[in-house]
Amino acid sequence: MAKIFCVANQKGGVGKTTTTVNLAAGLAKIGQRVLMIDLDPQGNATMGSNLDKRALAHTVYDVLWGEASLSEARQKAVDCGYDVLGANRELAGAEVELVSLENRERRLKDAIASVDHEYDFVLIDCPPSLNMLTLNGLCAAHGVIVPMQCEYFALEGLSDLVNTIKQVHANLNPQLQLIGLLRVMFDPRITLQQQVSEQIKEHFGNKVFDAVIPRNVRLAEAPSYGLPGVVFDPSAKGSKAFIDFAGEMVARIEKMR
Repeated sequence: MAKIFCVANQKGGVGKTTTTVNLAAGLAKIGQRVLMIDLDPQGNATMGSNLDKRALAHTVYDVLWGEASLSEARQKAVDCGYDVLGANRELAGAEVELVSLENRERRLKDAIASVDHEYDFVLIDCPPSLNMLTLNGLCAAHGVIVPMQCEYFALEGLSDLVNTIKQVHANLNPQLQLIGLLRVMFDPRITLQQQVSEQIKEHFGNKVFDAVIPRNVRLAEAPSYGLPGVVFDPSAKGSKAFIDFAGEMVARIEKMR
């Protein structure tokens, strides 16, 4: 049975999609079977896996509506080594439309249940807000991975997210837990980032991943080629950090079992 994780942060532009596609590619590189689900109407994780979001026969929207099964809608990201349930602009209206449906916050969970024996990991790229789409992700997941920059405002948003996880855990999904915080776009030359990193470690202890993703030009270039950095340039510093992170994730899951 697959371990299902949301990559979430209510703050935008913190590297959620970059983390999702590179973790998926990193896990695939170390022999894990991975499904990546794009829950963001921008469809960046779909495009970043070398798939054209405009040419998809079925998307996560069809799966949430019950118009296609997950096994019909998923695509193979051949270059990346994992499967993708893609998204595009169609998904933007879904959060309003989902409100009227029965069992609305568990539709993604039900869809994943039909294929979860085929994967070791399911990674869900959530939109940068708490809406019905993010809620579907959180209700389907065993845990949340939070990518964050080591900046002052990031700490502010983090407390909101932790409260959201607690509320979903208490009311909708008792399995849900915070798996860990991943420090991304890290530049050790900036004193403030080092100070914030220390504060995070003091406060969250072993919930902070040892892996740190540095600010890296090759990682930033990769999406323009429609590939995760791990595939685009495996020798880059950022790519190696994501492969280390993938190994750490597998080890952490073994401990949880």
